[in-house]
Amino acid sequence: MAKLALRAESSHLFHSQPSSFISAPKSRRLLSFTPKPSLKFRVFCSIKEKESVKRVNGLPGDEVHRAGSGSDSEADSGQESGSGAVGFDMDWPPWKNIPQRYKLIGTTSLAFVICNMDKVNLSIAIIPMSHQFGWSSSVAGLVQSSFFWGYALSQLPGGWLAKIFGGRKVLEIGVLTWSLATALVPFVAGFTPGLVVSRILVGIGEGVSPSAATDLIARTIPLEERSRAVAVVFGGLSVGSVAGFLLAPPLIQNLGWESVFYIFSLLGIGWYVGFQFLEAQASWVGSRSDMKAAPRTSPKELVDSLKDVPWKEFFRSEAVWAMIYAHFCGSWGHYTCLAWLPTYFSEELNLNLTEAAWVSILPPLASIFVNTIASQIADNLISTGVQTTTVRKICQTIAFLSPAACMTLSSLDLGLPHWEVVGILTAGLALSSFAISGLYCTHQDISPEYASILLGITNTVGAVPGIVGVALTGYLLDSTHSWSMSLFIPSIFFYLTGTIVWLAFASSKPQTFAKRD
Repeated sequence: MAKLALRAESSHLFHSQPSSFISAPKSRRLLSFTPKPSLKFRVFCSIKEKESVKRVNGLPGDEVHRAGSGSDSEADSGQESGSGAVGFDMDWPPWKNIPQRYKLIGTTSLAFVICNMDKVNLSIAIIPMSHQFGWSSSVAGLVQSSFFWGYALSQLPGGWLAKIFGGRKVLEIGVLTWSLATALVPFVAGFTPGLVVSRILVGIGEGVSPSAATDLIARTIPLEERSRAVAVVFGGLSVGSVAGFLLAPPLIQNLGWESVFYIFSLLGIGWYVGFQFLEAQASWVGSRSDMKAAPRTSPKELVDSLKDVPWKEFFRSEAVWAMIYAHFCGSWGHYTCLAWLPTYFSEELNLNLTEAAWVSILPPLASIFVNTIASQIADNLISTGVQTTTVRKICQTIAFLSPAACMTLSSLDLGLPHWEVVGILTAGLALSSFAISGLYCTHQDISPEYASILLGITNTVGAVPGIVGVALTGYLLDSTHSWSMSLFIPSIFFYLTGTIVWLAFASSKPQTFAKRD
């Protein structure tokens, strides 16, 4: 709870004090007036958060004092009594006094929840859509992979724009873009080229979001809190997958497959409107991400900003190449399973639409739990003195070898019951979320300044499996009629080779990437 008390002093405005005010008890005495030639306001606040306050009501920050020191303790104790008195009650809205960085992380995480809801909705809707429009597995794979075309195209531009204009602005534009594009899907579903374009637009909007979030985290979160911040933000993707898989089946069965696109798009538009309201009310002035991202609007300044980026130095770094390949390998397993697991559960395990969707939520649901544990372990190890590189390597190795082992068991004909197969796949894919405390923290570790651009680079390559892998899985399924050959074996290969490259070349040592003469 936080309340403000103001003392106003002016010989021009107040010449005497009313007796009723003087006789008031101390707990109610919030305003006192003594003759002085200037008008000054003193703000008392019980919040202990150590954040700089730039200005209060237009007055310099050096007039702002914390409660509990010197003569101010009496006034503070009066405020805490909570009696009806003159002053400003800052208890509403509830998020008013939440520290700046927590507001940024919370709203960004919520955007990521909606992000994955709009990503996985097609994974469920593709089943009735394929039946209605007569699509083969190859066509269904093409439609699902089109999202990643836009996702790949927007990665580098998103990282660059986040560095120039700030991650907050880029994020809100991205949410609005993908939400409007999602609403277009039912209108163009019968025309395959139009459907592909609409999903490309969804991918473009969502593609700028990881870089925008990385920019916010790199500039506002200290190293010892970074794993948890990344876990909260990118953990929103798992929450979004769970929410999407839970909500899509009943919506499709009761309102038709079109409803998931309409309703999910409204959630994104609602987030955008609410974000504008919060921004106007809370005025996130002072965010390091905004302060360090001075807008450059003229064409010449934008071109110069591109030239200032040390592109060549990025690709001279072994650590950057390790991140690139690791991102590719992890994305292959993640995107192919995200797109095809509902169909695998439906066709291979003979589950109906609702059962397939419910089973599909188990991996992302378990990932939320694993993600929380992994981030705590990583931050605790770093805070106790373990080298950051060692922590990132351990986490990413777990993220690769666990799903590889579980997919190997699932691909073998061991005669396991269907629910055991589901449990094995769930465990492997859940443990792959250790990558949040491994690969996804390394961009900020090695260069907070260029973290958004580095993620743009690695995420561009990481989007290729969404384009190639998802479509290739459908093609191999039509050709071999084997889920092991089409879905599991390629993922296992990339998980194993990714582990080798990561252990050999990955590093979290800060790098300046200074241009060489």
